[in-house]
Amino acid sequence: MTKGTLYVISAASGAGKTTLVSAVVDRLSDLTVSVSHTTRAPREGEVDGVNYHFVDKKTFTEMVEKGDFFESAIVFGNMYGTSRQHIQEQLQTGKDVILEIDWQGARQIRQQMQDCKSVYIVPPSIAALRQRLTSRGQDDEAVIEQRMREAVSEMSHYAEFEYLVVNDDFAVASENLAAIILGERMLLKHQQLKYTDMLSQLLTFED
Repeated sequence: MTKGTLYVISAASGAGKTTLVSAVVDRLSDLTVSVSHTTRAPREGEVDGVNYHFVDKKTFTEMVEKGDFFESAIVFGNMYGTSRQHIQEQLQTGKDVILEIDWQGARQIRQQMQDCKSVYIVPPSIAALRQRLTSRGQDDEAVIEQRMREAVSEMSHYAEFEYLVVNDDFAVASENLAAIILGERMLLKHQQLKYTDMLSQLLTFED
């Protein structure tokens, strides 16, 4: 069985990363999204084990001390971490795994798993980003301004990633993200492992 590939995908808030990832996961087989751990409370509609593994600070701290996380960080006072065991188990079954994470976490993951693939998603313009953040109707103007400043800072790290997807036309961006994953699957090293017996038979000719 071929081992799966880990895809580290990052974007500034409002770039449409989660929606794009969801569309590609629905389209492609053997592709799943890693579920991170967090100490923050579930938001309305979120399900434990689906959106996040929701744990208390004591449990999270113990997991950090045991080395259970590939990476962990504190964001707006809440702790977030990526389970090492969860990802490794998924990859060993042959599934490709998507990890949605910020650029700092992505940097930590790349240091530990150099064979992972990294993708950065950007909006087509600052105006489009502002419109997307505003259309959510969740934040007042002061919060949106803060998110805009944070987004610009986040996007300055796009060059650290292998692939860049511009989310202007959603259908095109979805195709492009899927193409990255499909292209990786077509690499010779993966195809040789997947089709070992077939390739051996093709090269065996009996007169």
